[in-house]
Amino acid sequence: MDVAALTPAEARSRFREGLRAPTAGWCRGWTQANLLAVPRELAYDLLLFAQRNPVACPVLDVGDPGAVSTGLFGGDLRTDLPAYQVYERGRAVADVADARDVWREDLVAFLLGCSFTFEDALLRAGVPVRHIEAGTNVPMYLTSLPCRPAGSLSGPMVVSMRPVPASLVPAAVRVTARYPAVHGAPVHVGDPAEIGIADLGAPDFGDPVEVRAGEIPLFWGCGVTPQAAVMASGVPFAIGHLPGHMAITDARDDRFQLP
Repeated sequence: MDVAALTPAEARSRFREGLRAPTAGWCRGWTQANLLAVPRELAYDLLLFAQRNPVACPVLDVGDPGAVSTGLFGGDLRTDLPAYQVYERGRAVADVADARDVWREDLVAFLLGCSFTFEDALLRAGVPVRHIEAGTNVPMYLTSLPCRPAGSLSGPMVVSMRPVPASLVPAAVRVTARYPAVHGAPVHVGDPAEIGIADLGAPDFGDPVEVRAGEIPLFWGCGVTPQAAVMASGVPFAIGHLPGHMAITDARDDRFQLP
């Protein structure tokens, strides 16, 4: 199956039928998004948290209370992602392929930008994307970079990492800077210890990837950041995507690209 050639509806149908896989490289040209659904009484706090931390939490769409689709996502948010993480009292308590049994009528779904959206542009610019080459999930790390708190939510920024040959770092920065709605340019280039990451081989989410001689690790803000805030803040209940297992929307990537 050529997952890059699938339409969003075709991909969502496969996930609804039970296929589980990280979505990097899927549906070339179509925007992917992070999902976080919180009870209505927490929705304003999450919206404010995202507004105060736009690099890590760029909001693409917000659903109505109880809605299971949005303007950007024509499928069912409870079934049409490959996997979900359920949180209770700030702890990840379940990893499910179908969220219908745990979805609540009062949930407000947020779709936030995902760096998978600019990976096709990186590849077209000649910048390698190691986790796509390896067929694995992108590595993601908790950092020492604090987010600006909002209401009941606080926590650290989460970043995704892609190793880039030193000569191509300017190209990677230039390409991704044109996508501010899906995290934009890297937040850090180089030594991971400077942002509190002790071991690139032990990501907090996703899979490790090889960093080869002559390559420099580049770190982008990651839409798992609000899930880290859910955990750090002890939020009573929330549902998110399993990191790397995204919502594939009906919006084209170039919708979020600056001229």
